[in-house]
Amino acid sequence: MEEDKKNRRVVLDIHDRPKPLQWFGLSLQHLFAMFGSTVLVPILVGINPGIALISSGIGTLVYMLVTQAKIPAYLGSSFAFIVAMQVLMKSDGYPAIAQGSIAVGLVYLIVALLIRRIGSSWIDRVLPPIVVGPVVMVIGLSLAGNAAKDAMMNSGHYDLKFFVVALVTLALTIAFNMFTKGFLSLIPILLGIVGGYIVAVLFGIVNFTPVLNAHWFAMPAFEIPFVSYKPKFYLGAILGMAPIAFVTMTEHMGHVMVLDKLTNRNFFKDPGLHRTLSGDGLASIIAGFIGGPPVTSYGENIGVLAITRVHSVFVLGGAAVLAIIFGFIGKISALIMSIPSPVIGGISFLLFGVIAANGLRILIDNRVNFDEKRNLMIASTILVIGIGGAYLQLGNFQLTGVALATILGILLNLILPKQALNEVEDNDDESTR
Repeated sequence: MEEDKKNRRVVLDIHDRPKPLQWFGLSLQHLFAMFGSTVLVPILVGINPGIALISSGIGTLVYMLVTQAKIPAYLGSSFAFIVAMQVLMKSDGYPAIAQGSIAVGLVYLIVALLIRRIGSSWIDRVLPPIVVGPVVMVIGLSLAGNAAKDAMMNSGHYDLKFFVVALVTLALTIAFNMFTKGFLSLIPILLGIVGGYIVAVLFGIVNFTPVLNAHWFAMPAFEIPFVSYKPKFYLGAILGMAPIAFVTMTEHMGHVMVLDKLTNRNFFKDPGLHRTLSGDGLASIIAGFIGGPPVTSYGENIGVLAITRVHSVFVLGGAAVLAIIFGFIGKISALIMSIPSPVIGGISFLLFGVIAANGLRILIDNRVNFDEKRNLMIASTILVIGIGGAYLQLGNFQLTGVALATILGILLNLILPKQALNEVEDNDDESTR
């Protein structure tokens, strides 16, 4: 039965185990893909990056345990909570952020429990291809601005050297993806990053000082309640962070949609949306207890899955283990953090673009008819609001572009009739001729 479910178009399917050397290289590739974003969040907030790295690894392993190792996903630091966490860090410090992170996880668990009770049969009606396709495109294209900024900007100013390094990194990654065979064809992202890093060194834009100053072994300063601090009730932290969980849930479902398409599975049914949400929620609760920010599934790693066609959960699990280990090895963490932004930008051009292309593929595979006005209205609204970055701000609560576009797309799909009034009249006129 399991054999029948295998996706024949992939190199390694979900439960295929790679050879040891392959395993390490493939897992390292995923680690590099998520590293920059995962450590950037704590740096912006003022949290220890090593703890965030460790909590992302533990969270990913917990997620795999809860989802019965059926979904190849990696969980890293969530950007959705940055503003709320920055405010809390200035006012009450990390203990307030920890309580907010735990509250976020509890919201996930409550919603997961409700979904388990009522089932998930409603998902196909709420999220048809005309909504899913554009949302997946938005998930990729909404990040395009970040990729371009990483590729071009040096301390807020355009830098031609940065852009050249980014383009060379992109070219190398494409070349490794198209013209290599065997094991090398499985790690084009890793090879592209290494190649881009070497070019960046030649251009003189890599700072090795933090690497030289870092210790080989560095124990992160974990923030553990009753050990590092005496917890108390922070109502503001709960009210400031818990509602944002509904935003990240929407993005979570979007990522599950992409993984469904990539792996030729239906994860909403097996292992079920209640399990995917529970795994995400538990991961955020654990992060809160050890000093990390809330976590969420990462589009960067989904892009790696799409490009390499290696969907093995063993590879993602290996990346999680490496993240935990690297969180304690100061030299290696510092070396990875020394990868300059244009290298990340060059890789991101490809990773985020592949995600967007898969959204277009959903529309094509399902033969969505854009001669129907309702389809045109739904897709247009989702794409422009999502890619444009429009958001709804109510106090400290912010509904981001991806989440807002998804919600509006769902509402339009439920509200709009199958045919516009003038389309019905045109059909009537044709039938009377």
